[in-house]
Amino acid sequence: MPGRRNLPPQGAPWVTLSPMEELRPIVHMVIHVLAPGAVAGTAFRERWKWAWGLMLATMLVDLDHLLADPIYDPDRCGIGFHPLHSYPAIVGYALLLLVPAVRIVAAGLLVHMAADGLDCVWQQYAAASPGRAGG
Repeated sequence: MPGRRNLPPQGAPWVTLSPMEELRPIVHMVIHVLAPGAVAGTAFRERWKWAWGLMLATMLVDLDHLLADPIYDPDRCGIGFHPLHSYPAIVGYALLLLVPAVRIVAAGLLVHMAADGLDCVWQQYAAASPGRAGG
């Protein structure tokens, strides 16, 4: 069964996505929801619902995508590209784990960055896979 067609950049050939590439955005979003829940349930057991909600709220970090052109590019790795997804920002989020008052937010931001980093690895693997039509 052929994959869906993705609009290519101007002048580029059409790209047929493999089933694994089609699943990538769905898996990415599921990780963004379930991974904070898993962390909240293990690290913040007494108040896991509150922690999970707060970690989900850290998805607002994606507002930095509004500064990009185009705003959404399914083939762009956000880590190191968007300001709030930069390596210095990630180090800052890790340091915030040391501050008890913002530890849940810091954990949510780091889980978010890990999910985005996993997506970047998946993108690189898919781009390097032999037999990718048009790629």
